[in-house]
Amino acid sequence: MSKSDDLSFVRTEMLPEQAPPASQAGLVKWLRENLFNGWFNSILTVVALIIIYRLMSGFLPWLFGGVWTTSSLAECREVLDGATAGCFSVLTERWNQLLFGFKYPEDGYWRLILAFVLLFAALAPVLFPMVPRKLLIFTGLYPFIAFWLIWGGTILVPLFVLIGVLVAYLAYRRVVADSFVLGLVAAIVAAVIAWAVMLGPALYSAEVVIAETRMSEEARDDLHRLDDLLSTSEDALSLISAEVGWAYRTLPFYGDIFPVTPELAVSYDDAVKRVEDAHQLRRNFFAEEGRIGLEPVPSRDLGGYMLNMILGVVCVSLSLPLGILLALGRQSSMPIIKWICVVFIEFIRGVPLITLLFVANVVLAYFLPPGTNFDLVLRVIIMMTMFSSAYIAEVIRGGLAALPKGQYEAADSLGLDYAQAMRLIIMPQALKISIPGIVNVAVGLFKDTTLVSVISMFDLVGMIRGPILAATEWNGVYWELWGFAVMVFFIVCYSISQYSQWLERQLRTDHR
Repeated sequence: MSKSDDLSFVRTEMLPEQAPPASQAGLVKWLRENLFNGWFNSILTVVALIIIYRLMSGFLPWLFGGVWTTSSLAECREVLDGATAGCFSVLTERWNQLLFGFKYPEDGYWRLILAFVLLFAALAPVLFPMVPRKLLIFTGLYPFIAFWLIWGGTILVPLFVLIGVLVAYLAYRRVVADSFVLGLVAAIVAAVIAWAVMLGPALYSAEVVIAETRMSEEARDDLHRLDDLLSTSEDALSLISAEVGWAYRTLPFYGDIFPVTPELAVSYDDAVKRVEDAHQLRRNFFAEEGRIGLEPVPSRDLGGYMLNMILGVVCVSLSLPLGILLALGRQSSMPIIKWICVVFIEFIRGVPLITLLFVANVVLAYFLPPGTNFDLVLRVIIMMTMFSSAYIAEVIRGGLAALPKGQYEAADSLGLDYAQAMRLIIMPQALKISIPGIVNVAVGLFKDTTLVSVISMFDLVGMIRGPILAATEWNGVYWELWGFAVMVFFIVCYSISQYSQWLERQLRTDHR
């Protein structure tokens, strides 16, 4: 064998890559793997495409051929001239009522919009860990800012309440090192004292006290009857309570409207005139330059989709910490606390929400002192918060039960007390496990805010069922209005669902 026969050839360049087959790349591959993977899936895909085509062939012309510029349903039908299309003019004509209700002052829409925009800035540091933690200060201030923007009035009331909360927090931090329960009690006592000292002068005036002491029994009865009449009249500009001026307790012109005299006799006509004068003075008071205040808006004037947003955000925010406390209380070793939490949770879960709303609207008044004016929105918030907190408590209890016993033993081995162990070790893990359940309750609660329409509250559904469809101009428009309601609720609920999935991916550290 010659020497040249021992030489082996080594390729110095790689062969160029060949393109994959057409069935293994691009759109064809995706279609084959996802839509036409087998004969059964292929049949289902074809049937689904036929159904979608039939639906879209009717929906798209109805949507894109709709009318947006008419002022009534009859005029809209004249423009369509028998064509099948939507009459979306009801949305352009009544958009303000759908969003803000029909009684909220139009010149105050900017307040609701500003409160809604600031909500995202307040939620950002809570929902997204990459946002600077310093913005949590604004998150703590937002409830007081939103309350002032939405309900108006003098800024002193939310300011004094904020001071009371700060005093309670400082008292809690001062005492919590010795005992968690003692710190909580100290915080409550400090808050009550701070509110009584600071908020009292803002809510009462010397004229109110003098009027109560000098008012004759006959005049007191007149005011009771007047309060009943005005509270049942939709045309009333405001309520007058038996204490003469409770509705205007924060306004300095109280003495000009209800002069303090030894003989205070108020007839119905005279009182109505005084209410009108007080309403005008209230507008002038908050319109003056230099006044740090907004025109007060009663809760009964709230409505539209913004009412659903207020109820949803407030009830979800309150029910989460309350649900955590109920879940921990149900696992407590103290029998009294445990059985109180068990009875509360099981009773609330066994009662429909609509029943609780009827209780808040009708039955609750029988358990209150005569003449008490308990705000309906506040009653609804309390009932919905109780309802959702019971379900969240069960969700969190499931998360606590899913944790291995070693986590509790590890906290004990570090020398942590109960509050520290729950805050630093147990609850973060339990809440991570409970995210899907909590989101499910939150989405359900937000959709359940539409139930307030059955107790004569004009939320989005109440506005559609009541004033809009009852108007002769739009009686007969259904798909457009209910489609709008479906769209706005879907946007919020889908956003919550997508955020929860993103948060689960961010917190999935044990599988990385």
